[in-house]
Amino acid sequence: MRYVQRLLWSIIFVIFFSLTSSFILPAATWAATSGLGVGNIHLAPCPPSPNCAVSQDADSKHSIDPIAYHVDLKTARATLLKVLSVVPRTEVIQQTDNYIHALSKSRIFQFVDDVEFYFPANESVIHLRSASRLGDSDFGVNRRRLEQIRLALRDLKI
Repeated sequence: MRYVQRLLWSIIFVIFFSLTSSFILPAATWAATSGLGVGNIHLAPCPPSPNCAVSQDADSKHSIDPIAYHVDLKTARATLLKVLSVVPRTEVIQQTDNYIHALSKSRIFQFVDDVEFYFPANESVIHLRSASRLGDSDFGVNRRRLEQIRLALRDLKI
């Protein structure tokens, strides 16, 4: 009898936690997305936490090199979109002629990272930014993701 009672309380707790988090997390997610995009011809800087990498105006902890390309901008952009289409659990949610914003989710807990790419008009580089929306540490996932995208683009000879 006690086993059944414990099981019922566990189920009730899981349902309560699921319902509660569905009301709390969307607000946190929305707040985390503010400040994304290109402002003043730059991607947003990283927060102080180590779960971010950016190629523009970054300190040594957050800095990553931009991706140089040797084809025209339109081809580089199309190739990047093709690469993003095969990155696991990643979806492009916004794109313009010079900017791409994708969301990438972690496998187990479905944490969301914002991944951004900016093509400045007078340079043959792609500036990058990848940042976790929640938490402090990402165990280097954002940086590794950007480096894997860099390698894929290099293999495709952009």
